[in-house]
Amino acid sequence: MNETIPPCPQCAGEYTYEMNDLVVCPECGHEWVPAEEAAETEGKRVIKDAVGNVLNDGDTVTVVKALKVKGNPSGIKAGTKVRNIRLVDGVDGHDIDCRIDGFGAMQLKSSVVKKA
Repeated sequence: MNETIPPCPQCAGEYTYEMNDLVVCPECGHEWVPAEEAAETEGKRVIKDAVGNVLNDGDTVTVVKALKVKGNPSGIKAGTKVRNIRLVDGVDGHDIDCRIDGFGAMQLKSSVVKKA
């Protein structure tokens, strides 16, 4: 076993192996990038969009599915671009703070957006 490859963070499996930039656990199927795991353990939070891209403050994202908005009959349509997002520790999984044209300031979940 190679001493430089870390064990699986989910199941603590010892038989992990490298595949391109990823480290893979054959026991549970978990895949991860070691650099991102190190950032999370240092206290930095890594927020990813619906397809797995890492989000940063100031990014532009696109809404991937239609969202209902309280008090507005139309809601936010899929494909709406949101510019200059801010990553926050929100309530109930809402980790993006943004301003959407026609709706104003609101918070979104990173699972409903993708990086543009």
